[in-house]
Amino acid sequence: MTDSRSMVRAWWRYRVDYRWLIETLESHSALGPLKFMVGAGGIVMGLITVLALSSNSGQNTPAGRAQAILVIVMAGVWTLRWWLVPWPNECESLLWVAGVDLAITANNVLIQDRLLGAMGCVLLAVTGGYITIFHGPPVLALHIGWSLLSILALSTMMVVGMPNSTAHGKGDLALGVVVVLVVVAVTGVVLPVAQFCSWLLRVDALSDPLTKLLNRRGLDSHLPRFFGRRCHEGVYVVTLDLDRFKTVNDTFGHSFGDVVLIQTAERLRAAALPDAIVVRTGGEEFMVVGHLHGADIGVVADRLRHAVATIPDLPCTITASVGAAEFAPDPDCEQHPAITPRHLFRSSDSAMYRAKQLGGNTVVIADPQDAIPPLHDSRRA
Repeated sequence: MTDSRSMVRAWWRYRVDYRWLIETLESHSALGPLKFMVGAGGIVMGLITVLALSSNSGQNTPAGRAQAILVIVMAGVWTLRWWLVPWPNECESLLWVAGVDLAITANNVLIQDRLLGAMGCVLLAVTGGYITIFHGPPVLALHIGWSLLSILALSTMMVVGMPNSTAHGKGDLALGVVVVLVVVAVTGVVLPVAQFCSWLLRVDALSDPLTKLLNRRGLDSHLPRFFGRRCHEGVYVVTLDLDRFKTVNDTFGHSFGDVVLIQTAERLRAAALPDAIVVRTGGEEFMVVGHLHGADIGVVADRLRHAVATIPDLPCTITASVGAAEFAPDPDCEQHPAITPRHLFRSSDSAMYRAKQLGGNTVVIADPQDAIPPLHDSRRA
């Protein structure tokens, strides 16, 4: 990324791969403790509501007491749900976030002491923190918008002294502005900065530092885009290995070898289909994964081969051995409900080695049947 604007745009367009994130946490045995902590948040929320209900400054009206009881029940359900049931899918997660945001604002509106209610909006930073980790910038922006609307309404009610308010904060415009700025600082500044930094570190961890392509871990994070339980369109994998690259390094030096790798990455990015991902899987080996959209796999693979063979302004010609594999779903997708990356990668890799045995600068297309997992094979890559 060459400038700050392009970086911010990339962050805004970034969609958190929710399922991959959960699987990553689970692979590090972190999902259990995290479920416990998130569930414990329900206990804290319920306890805050109980204390506010028993206070003279809390929910003293019939509507306030009814709403408080509803929130206490909701907090208990939240805790049991997180402790006893598997982690929710992305849609359920968003519904819980919306419900908690509504409950927090409703609680604060119905609290008798308007200053206490306005300061209670800081609790929206809790759901904001969850969104920062598990959902993307647009969802966080909606949450921040809701938080700002809530605190503006509550601060206005505090300053005006309505309805049935205590005198605490009434007529004190400066105090109303301070309360708004506190919430703005927490939800409108801290949370976006935290999410942006988290995104930047994640992108860095999933990228190859030399070529800026995805690395193997980055490839894994994008696989759900192409390999799901429902196969709707063809998926292809092209594996490229630069020919005799050790000789290039020995002859011209490793600095020149790095230049070759960088230019190869740029050429592959330019030649790949628009929605494909380009990966440096290690050393001088690259991989391109994408949907065919009706294109011929041979044409796609040869375009990538040609892009490498025609890198300009080099003292020697660089070529690549190319193997390609595709999975074209049958009309009856139930026969193979899940396309496994492991089989498609293995087919593409084997085809690449056959191309290398033929002398390099060649494309070999794997037999489509090689990419189809046996029906009895229940393992997943």
